[in-house]
Amino acid sequence: MNLVPQRFIFRLGFVSQTSSLKGNYPCSIPNHGRRRLSTITFSLAPKSGEELLVVVGGGAAGIYGAIRAKTLAPNLKVVVIEKAKPLSKVKISGGGRCNVTNGHCPDNKILADHYPRGHKEFRGSFFHTHGPVDTMSWFSDHGVALKIEEDGRVFPTSDSSSTIIDCLMSEAKRSGVLLQTGKVVTGASSTADGKFSVKLEKRSLDYVEHVEADYLLIASGSSKQGYNLATQLGHSIVEPVPSLFTFKIDDLKLAELSGVTFPKVKAKLQLEGIQKKIPQLTQVGPMLVTHWGLSGPVVLRLSAWGARYLSSSDYKGTLCVDFTPDLHIEDLKSALTRHKSQFLRQKVLNSYPSELAVVKRFWKYILDRVGLCGDMLWSSISNNLLFSVASLLKDCVFSMNGKGQFKDEFVTAGGVPLSEIYLDTMGSRIHPHLYFAGEVLNADGITGGFNFQNAWTGGYIAGTSIGNLAVHERVNQ
Repeated sequence: MNLVPQRFIFRLGFVSQTSSLKGNYPCSIPNHGRRRLSTITFSLAPKSGEELLVVVGGGAAGIYGAIRAKTLAPNLKVVVIEKAKPLSKVKISGGGRCNVTNGHCPDNKILADHYPRGHKEFRGSFFHTHGPVDTMSWFSDHGVALKIEEDGRVFPTSDSSSTIIDCLMSEAKRSGVLLQTGKVVTGASSTADGKFSVKLEKRSLDYVEHVEADYLLIASGSSKQGYNLATQLGHSIVEPVPSLFTFKIDDLKLAELSGVTFPKVKAKLQLEGIQKKIPQLTQVGPMLVTHWGLSGPVVLRLSAWGARYLSSSDYKGTLCVDFTPDLHIEDLKSALTRHKSQFLRQKVLNSYPSELAVVKRFWKYILDRVGLCGDMLWSSISNNLLFSVASLLKDCVFSMNGKGQFKDEFVTAGGVPLSEIYLDTMGSRIHPHLYFAGEVLNADGITGGFNFQNAWTGGYIAGTSIGNLAVHERVNQ
């Protein structure tokens, strides 16, 4: 009699397959509506002469690495384990368009400077092996038309992340990569013969699977799952903290400007207890006012570079913004004085120098902060008040009292230290045949496609290393 109920049949790959079982296990069957834990050892072992790669995480790094490994080593059995939907982060990134990479960094050293964690380590061979141009070529070769926008961000011409997802899933299926979803890898240990004993759980069905893998690639993003596996295998973890977030500002008048954008500001983040000068805590770029505070590229870059400092300060700090970075303060004073002489009989609110390049709503905000009534005539404004306006435009101070969320990207600073892996192979310095890629590592970039490029590069290098090693092992058998 077959004692294995249908609920223990699991799906392997893109075509449903039923696993064979090791041994004869009388499985626990639900009794009177109660479910009891059943431990089953499934035989995912490859056929004789084959080896098995288990990829933990079906995100960008995991899928890309799996495809690369399988392409180089067709006889390698490659299984991707993903607890949720594969490529879910790809789907929501870039407002649903998927910011694939950045096309304005042909120099790898300049490219590395866009990674608050990793900017020193990535200056070597990392991006030389597989950089943005290689990523764009790969997608183009697989039928995805791409475009580079003015700020360097690369998107599919379809403006839909589904194009990228469909491409990756199609190529994974074509190459023979197997995918299992709804499962969590909860344990991993090395065996006496140099392999990995991998424990998988599917809590909705209350069972456990045990798999023996020849290679293990952990590409689980910033989830605790990957950190736990890394520590089980002897690696340390740099405490994860949020990166790429907006700033909450307590200013009701500012909140009324929600939606106002500034094409170019210079913003400096000041934090208590930080005495040393950190150049990256001053950024220049576009900024956006939100109903809770400030956002935009300049703020997101500051949040990335200041991620650890901000975490330790409980996200309290001071933001000093120069709204006219291309004008020296003396030139700004001259512009205001000149405007006053030309428009003596006009109200201050209705007329201001075009050099400021600001909207009327923001001009009113500046006047209110200085204490100027907008109904006053320019003729009645003293030079001292004009200079106060100029000073505020050049150094407008905001008190930060928390962080918001940047909906397009969810990035974490922290993870497995880069010093514990070989960047030329993405292999562990502790365990042979153990590899890491993507956000599970203590490496993260600023907004603009840099975090995905880290995933593509890391996945490609890991997949190449595993694929080449599998081919070598097969030849020597």
